Amino acid sequence: MRHQDPRDPGRVARTGFYPKKNRDGSPRLGPYQHLADEFERRLAGLRETGVIPDPRAAQIERLKEQVSGLKKRLAERDSQIDGLTDFRERALSQIAAQRMEIERLRDVLAEPSNVRALPSSSGARAPYGSCS
Repeated sequence: MRHQDPRDPGRVARTGFYPKKNRDGSPRLGPYQHLADEFERRLAGLRETGVIPDPRAAQIERLKEQVSGLKKRLAERDSQIDGLTDFRERALSQIAAQRMEIERLRDVLAEPSNVRALPSSSGARAPYGSCS
């Protein structure tokens, strides 16, 4: 059994903070009940000012904030993906339309028509500005 120094509250067994019951059922304060009352008073004061003294509660709050931030980032990413998907569909539609136009123009060139290519000249050139 370890030695408990009453001047060192860090070495006090926790059961000393809580009230006990006598054999007849009547309550009996623990030997360090005044420390438990002081602890509860300070804890309530911290909670009223918004300070979270319990590291687990602080961790829970921090994790909730992180989850909220991650949800926001996920929503932004989903929105960005939707925008990129729309852009991709428009780009593919444009490419398909351009390909159809190229094929139509090739078909027009392949059909016989009354348009002829100009004959190439055989080296004889008219001077610039000449009307002949």
